[in-house]
Amino acid sequence: MNIQIFGKSKCFDTKKAERWFKERRIKYQYIDILKYGMSRGELASVKNAVGLEAMVDPTDQDYPLFQYLATAEAKMDKLFEVPYLLKTPIVRNGKQATVGYCPETWGKWE
Repeated sequence: MNIQIFGKSKCFDTKKAERWFKERRIKYQYIDILKYGMSRGELASVKNAVGLEAMVDPTDQDYPLFQYLATAEAKMDKLFEVPYLLKTPIVRNGKQATVGYCPETWGKWE
């Protein structure tokens, strides 16, 4: 497994995800999404796995503005430019991905 956890340092679910992998001694790479962001390819891979709407944090204050973007391409561009709109943690294992705390799915990856 090649696990990547994209998260925010103050996100409780991100910390829970890291602990879940540590407890099982599964190696992972943590990437601070606010500091480093995600590449367009990584964003596209996650979108293909979970869908565009699942990637967006509906509790973010800018979410209403995000909804008014007309095309999926415009929404992806916005997520690339403004990574704090992404719901975290985003956990990738190759082409598989989850958004949020999903230990039931991660357990199937082992």
